[in-house]
Amino acid sequence: MIAALTTLVAAKSQWGFWKCCDRLRLDGRLWNHKRLWRVYCQLRLNLPRRAKKRLPVRLRQPLAVLPQPNTTWAVDFMSDTLYGGRRFRTLNALDEGVREGLAIEVDTSLPADRVIRVLEQVVAWRGRPQAIRLDNGPELIAERFMTWCADRGIELRYIQPGKPDQNAFIERFNRTYRTEVLNAYVFESLDQVREITAEWLQSYNEERPHDALAGLL
Repeated sequence: MIAALTTLVAAKSQWGFWKCCDRLRLDGRLWNHKRLWRVYCQLRLNLPRRAKKRLPVRLRQPLAVLPQPNTTWAVDFMSDTLYGGRRFRTLNALDEGVREGLAIEVDTSLPADRVIRVLEQVVAWRGRPQAIRLDNGPELIAERFMTWCADRGIELRYIQPGKPDQNAFIERFNRTYRTEVLNAYVFESLDQVREITAEWLQSYNEERPHDALAGLL
């Protein structure tokens, strides 16, 4: 019984007790479920099991970029809370070469398909970048997102896990956005966030001097 349980749980780490019990019965092992539960608990298999996926090795990417559009974009997520307690996320995209905010998408959920849709909209009016700098979030390492980039010849420059300084351009952009928008207002709805964000992004691109560009827009 011990061997059967440990072998099954090692192969199916996300299965709970009853799923394991049913599988063993299908395999012809008709043990009493109460006895099986006692053994299951003694093996401490009833405790939460977290199986983390191992990320591929990431190399440190240089931050130097050419001062021209569409050389390298940067993408990152942020999160905040509405007045009523409802959490929301933002997907931020920045052109590193000219420090232009390309998009800030706001919603409660931003899966990989939504990321692709936002980037497609930007590419439609701006053209595609040579590369995108990004972290290792599940939306950004999803197979469909990587395939979308590969089909368009866009290089993906993943930063090393736990090293946000390697995505410093958009981290600086995020800090400004949080200071001037997310921390400056109490939002009651997603529409309010979107409206104020759109106004801020236009001002950021058209009115705000950038120190990194010697005070130019």
